[in-house]
Amino acid sequence: MSTETTYDLRSPSNVRDWAAYHAIRRHVLFERRGRFGVYDANHPDEHKVGNYPKVLALGHDIIGVIRIDVAPPHAVFRRVAIREDQQRRGHGRTLLRLAERFALQHGCRELSSQVDPAAVAFYARCGFAVRTPVEEGALTVLMSKAVEV
Repeated sequence: MSTETTYDLRSPSNVRDWAAYHAIRRHVLFERRGRFGVYDANHPDEHKVGNYPKVLALGHDIIGVIRIDVAPPHAVFRRVAIREDQQRRGHGRTLLRLAERFALQHGCRELSSQVDPAAVAFYARCGFAVRTPVEEGALTVLMSKAVEV
């Protein structure tokens, strides 16, 4: 049996899912980067038409998050994060693979993401290419990937 069968990329559907979604994003993407008190769990983009907040569950445990903004033929992966205690175990690669599948199902053939410079090598191993020069001190690097059916 494939280990991927135990993963589930789904929309948050209850208070527990939403709490995990925001907790992972707040901690991994903001607080670990020294940005305290600025995360907005009520940002209107979270519920904008065409934007799909997702949690990655492994069994009953939510271990990752992503928001997939869909505007065919393009999708943007936003705020991608794996819970700190679950990092470096292959979950991020699975999250991107499942998000890519979701984007394909919604008619998207081009993916992009603003990536933390420390994650550029990881995204490159997942098939993404740098689209903007990596500048010293940059907060993010634009990366993209063409996908096929």
